[in-house]
Amino acid sequence: MATELAVKTERVEKLFEDLEAQRTILSSCTQLFTTLTSHFTSLQDSLSQKSKSLESKFLSLDSTSLQSLESLTHRENSIPDQESAAVELVNDQKAAALAEFQKHAKFADLSESLKSLCRRMDSSELLKFIILKRKESMSLRAEISRAIRESVDAPRLVLDAVDEFLVQKVEGVGVTDKRWACGMLVQAMFPEGNKGKKAVGPEYARSIVERAAGILERWKQQMAEAELSPAEAVMFLQMVVGFGLNSRFDQDFFRKLVVNFASRRDMAKLAASLGFGNKLADIIDELVKSGKEIEAVYFASESGLTERFPLVSLLKSYLRNSKKNATNILKNGNYSNAATEESSNMELNSIKAIIKCVEDHKLESEFSVDSLKKRASQLEKAKAERKKSSVTNTKPQNKRGHGAGSSRGSGPTPLRPSKAAKFSNSYQTLGRRNAAPPAQLSPAARYSGPYNYPSQGVYEGPTTAHYAPGYGVPHTQSPAAISQQHYHPLPVDTVGAAGFRASGSYGGQSSYGAYDYSSAAPSSYQSSSYAQ
Repeated sequence: MATELAVKTERVEKLFEDLEAQRTILSSCTQLFTTLTSHFTSLQDSLSQKSKSLESKFLSLDSTSLQSLESLTHRENSIPDQESAAVELVNDQKAAALAEFQKHAKFADLSESLKSLCRRMDSSELLKFIILKRKESMSLRAEISRAIRESVDAPRLVLDAVDEFLVQKVEGVGVTDKRWACGMLVQAMFPEGNKGKKAVGPEYARSIVERAAGILERWKQQMAEAELSPAEAVMFLQMVVGFGLNSRFDQDFFRKLVVNFASRRDMAKLAASLGFGNKLADIIDELVKSGKEIEAVYFASESGLTERFPLVSLLKSYLRNSKKNATNILKNGNYSNAATEESSNMELNSIKAIIKCVEDHKLESEFSVDSLKKRASQLEKAKAERKKSSVTNTKPQNKRGHGAGSSRGSGPTPLRPSKAAKFSNSYQTLGRRNAAPPAQLSPAARYSGPYNYPSQGVYEGPTTAHYAPGYGVPHTQSPAAISQQHYHPLPVDTVGAAGFRASGSYGGQSSYGAYDYSSAAPSSYQSSSYAQ
């Protein structure tokens, strides 16, 4: 009996094991069926969506094709009218040019003289005339843009001028003046660098574009053999953007030019047009790390990266670095007269750069400059006292007077002020034509003129000793990368008429007007046109 019960129990257990195995198999089959069903459903939905997308694209293609055909038909029908207008324009320009060749009298009016030379397509004489009228650079800059439109082929006229400049650069004759004049023409040809936007259809003839590419390639080769001036770097990049030749050159080459000459005020908008894309943020980061926070502010604003690079934070960083370096200059120089002069000059330049940048970007509500203005006024007052003391201390003592009977007259002989005192003001120094070229200046170094503000707020500057006589030691780098060096007057190619800068960085004036890229005529600070 017991044996039969044991046998039956084993059979039951085996039955349950078989049932469990079948249940597992059934569950696996059910899960596999569900997975396959879901997969095929997903494939069906995907195919359906792609089918709809293709149908939509076909409809869009039909619509686009229809519009293109209508546009081509319209352009084809308008060709005769355009040809007639072009022929009429060419005939008018030809007649005007021939009339100019028959004239012998010189124009007294600046505008008519420029237009006459442009109609003649005489690039050599045009450059000579621009150089001759250099003292009238303010009105000259405004008139060149109008005059160049009178030429039969404006791009060819500009390329002829640039080609002549490159030839003379190799010869080393008249380079400075010629560079300035070419910069005026290129700025008139590309006032905004075309903003990186290509017009519908060919804007320039293929032969002109190819010639421009050849000139720029030759110019690039010259850069490897000789030192490149900041004005040339800007002119080169503006031609690249203007003629749409970005793809002809390496991006690393563009990046090097942009970083090395970032303080040129045209460079920010040119960098945004050179197709850097995401690399532009890396360039701004590199500027910040190298102590060029002011330049970084302009680049971030122009490229729309103000969220990643907050402008106020950059300005505060620049201010901290300037205060720290001003103090270090004093300590390292043992508070000597030379160290005090260098420190105060660097501090004043940095303050003016910050104020100008704040006003350009309308950040007064986020970054108060009242205390900075008061500190600038104090430094300007100290500068005037040092200048007065310098003039007094440089007068030699008159050891021998002349009596009433002397043939040379009575009383001491009047003395002329010393040469150092005459040129202690930085704006006067800028006007010297035989000045040695300096290194690339940062925005801070552009601020060295008088700066008078009413007393406002309190600004805590670095601890200073008594100011030494003389003033005017700007630096070639911004505060975070400051190095001690002597001041060299700016070359003639950075000076316009009446001491105005023909082009350049974000500073360089005693009054702080709005930062207007589109302004054709220069204000009291450097205009957006090229310096020579």
